[in-house]
Amino acid sequence: MPKITVDWNTVINFVTDAFVGVGVPREDAEIVTDVLVESDRRGIESHGVNRFKPIYIDRINAGIQNPVTNFEIIKETPTTAVVDGHNGMGQVIGYKAMKMAIAKAKEYGMGMVAVRNSCHYGIAGYYASMAADAGCIGMTGTNARPSVAPTFGVEGMFGTNPFTVGIPTDEEFNFIFDCATSITQNGKIEYYERIGEPVHPGTIIDIDGNAVEGDAGDALRAIRKGTAALTPLGGIGEALGGYKGYGFTMIVEFLSCILQDGIFGKALDGKDENGNIKPYQLGHYFIAIDTDHFLGEEIARKKAGDVIRATRASKKAPGAERIYTAGEKEWLVWQDRKDKGVPINESVQQEMIEVRNKLGLTQYVFPWEK
Repeated sequence: MPKITVDWNTVINFVTDAFVGVGVPREDAEIVTDVLVESDRRGIESHGVNRFKPIYIDRINAGIQNPVTNFEIIKETPTTAVVDGHNGMGQVIGYKAMKMAIAKAKEYGMGMVAVRNSCHYGIAGYYASMAADAGCIGMTGTNARPSVAPTFGVEGMFGTNPFTVGIPTDEEFNFIFDCATSITQNGKIEYYERIGEPVHPGTIIDIDGNAVEGDAGDALRAIRKGTAALTPLGGIGEALGGYKGYGFTMIVEFLSCILQDGIFGKALDGKDENGNIKPYQLGHYFIAIDTDHFLGEEIARKKAGDVIRATRASKKAPGAERIYTAGEKEWLVWQDRKDKGVPINESVQQEMIEVRNKLGLTQYVFPWEK
């Protein structure tokens, strides 16, 4: 589908006003928008503004996500906290939880906040970046609706459960490792459907244990029906280490539910016993480790920079132009996009028009309408 680039201010203002229009307080709407737009800044379009309507506004309108976030602290110690998000905006919950973890780390060296009853919180790397920017090592993860099969299984039992770590460096960008513990994630399959890209072989397994190929939309519907599932990192079986991705998936699941007495697995499918939609009630965790409580932020940043520079300077494979480290490609995308704007595909263009018209945001005229 053809894409049209829209300047950052227009996208940011429109998406923020759209969230305000469905009841999100402006301060919270600005946080939600910033998380979504940060995804586009980094080139992670599967989690960017293309999701503002179907994942967030539609869920608010359906009554399964609360536009006003009640961030309730259930239990707190100097270094830990358990928070109930009461099915509010996941980005707001995530932002406040990581801020709390960082504050605890700055005072006591380490901080961890566990969250229950939240909603989709956008790219996990946003929160790891918050910690790294503050001179902390940051970690976060979340469970999600079940769509990933365990090794030797064919049934979706876990979410794509991102394993995410941020390390402060002395480079122009921090080391931000943010990836699903499955080979791909639902957002990518949704994005492939939007742009007409087929399923990548080996990323999805059907109920009979066969690899799924072909149309991304068909694959996505099969996952939702329970007749197909995503595969963990390493793929089908154990030959290429699928058990490793399976293990990482379960670790994120544990950290997302056992400390906060949250729900897990199939209970996160967004349906009640009668098949009616309900809040997803996701769990998250946020960890911050302050480098100043060790030998200092300056030393930590320099040493981390030394490690990634040595890695990038190592011998390259024949035909390879360079070796990248985590966070570098995203930083390069931002250098290219910061003066241009956000690329918006045709289906999202139509959604923006639909939301604008429904909410009466007539002050916005988009480039594709001129």
